[in-house]
Amino acid sequence: MIAAISWVPKGFANSVPTAADPPSKEEIEEIVKSGLLDTREGGEDDDNDEDMSDDELGQDDDLSNALSAANALGKAIKTGNPEADSLTEALKELDMDNYDEEDDGAELFGSSNLYYASNKMDPYLKDGDEDSEEEEDMTIKPEDGVIVCARNEDDVSHLEACGLFVVWILEDPSDVNSNMYVHHDVVIPAFPLCTAWLDCPIKGGEKGNFIAVGSMEPAIEIWDLDIMDEVQPSATLGGVAEKKKKGKKKSIKYKDGSHTDSVLGLAWNKEYRNILASASADKLVKIWDVATETCNLTLDHHTDKARLNYCVQAVAWNHFAPQVLLSGSFDHTVVMKDGRQPEHSGFKWSVAADVESVAWDPHTEYSFVVSLENGMVSGFDIRNASSDPSSQPKPSFTLHAHDKAVCAITYNSLVPNLLATGSMDKMVKLWDLSSQPSCIASNNPKAGAVFSISFSVDCPFTLAVGGSKGKLQMWDILSDAEVSRRYGKYAARSKPPPPSS
Repeated sequence: MIAAISWVPKGFANSVPTAADPPSKEEIEEIVKSGLLDTREGGEDDDNDEDMSDDELGQDDDLSNALSAANALGKAIKTGNPEADSLTEALKELDMDNYDEEDDGAELFGSSNLYYASNKMDPYLKDGDEDSEEEEDMTIKPEDGVIVCARNEDDVSHLEACGLFVVWILEDPSDVNSNMYVHHDVVIPAFPLCTAWLDCPIKGGEKGNFIAVGSMEPAIEIWDLDIMDEVQPSATLGGVAEKKKKGKKKSIKYKDGSHTDSVLGLAWNKEYRNILASASADKLVKIWDVATETCNLTLDHHTDKARLNYCVQAVAWNHFAPQVLLSGSFDHTVVMKDGRQPEHSGFKWSVAADVESVAWDPHTEYSFVVSLENGMVSGFDIRNASSDPSSQPKPSFTLHAHDKAVCAITYNSLVPNLLATGSMDKMVKLWDLSSQPSCIASNNPKAGAVFSISFSVDCPFTLAVGGSKGKLQMWDILSDAEVSRRYGKYAARSKPPPPSS
């Protein structure tokens, strides 16, 4: 399944991403100690732990981790366990990385006439078309669209992980029928739930190209999209500091400021580029400084005691007032807080069901929409808000948008009042919110239950769709006759000017 989608704006990705340096022995040992490769946590074998001694558990974990590290990272680790050490030594001796390289002076088929001064002189060698094609595929052209998907796959379980994020290339974002392929992917140790692209230059310089990933774990990982084959993130916000097990009981110590449950929503602040907001199943909203990897502020304004089992699902920064944050929760409320006044209780709106997603209108600072688990979408005007808890401001409009939960909503950044919605009913719909809101187009993109949708930042009429089938889909909304009739005039504005001669 694809749980989240983020577009990378043009001009931020390196044309040729660099390869990560191989991990050192110390880094591998740190990964093993951190439990990154541990598959036993929450697995089927947990039921058998009670029948095993601590020594047996430790030996078994050491063996599992050593084999996993050797397999995933290609390094030999001395564990003190003969079986693990013999396997890693055997892998080292095989030297599979240099399998095709022969010893000096060795002759193929007993003939010395097969050696030439250069490959160009060798009639048995091709012109290197395959190498050049592979090199071309790895090159990100200025006109390419870059999309990052958070995806879960069953077949990555052998790598001791249950998720990955995938970097896709769409060669011409204005034409969804153009070539689209996977550029590279990164395996991560937990089920990914949400992403946020950010250009905070945490490694120096004027800009960066990073993706923040929230998952079933309490940590938020920040990965550099310009580096391939990384085994660890560039930064980690929160997470587990230490795990201890005494008998049947487990104790967990978290890092300072960390969430203590799954991270369900992320929002990057484009004005204050080092700031990231997160929403969690621990009922909290946190504001992070990515550059220092610290939590600056923790908000616990979702506190409905009538609903004990709820989580905060979504967060969004206002486009015009970047200190203003919106959050939506399963406690059936949406809350607006101003980061400059954290002690203020904020403004609250009640809704009829669990909040799935929230979005600010990019064309006005006063409006936002919220999508709900019951298939409804409501719009609100913050000018009608009141700090009086007894006041219940009514929505500007309410739509029975879908037959099932509306998991994703997104405004079009170019066309005012154009909203897209995606639902568990497998449909994606477009809405005109001007005057009397109405549905103007609907599409079944064959993505399964829709979990994430996102308009391209550079080609606003291209909508990326991800869902339960795990395949990224594209919808050129101008291919719909009604959309083209209403908004075709905007198409010319979205195209870059021709290069000057």
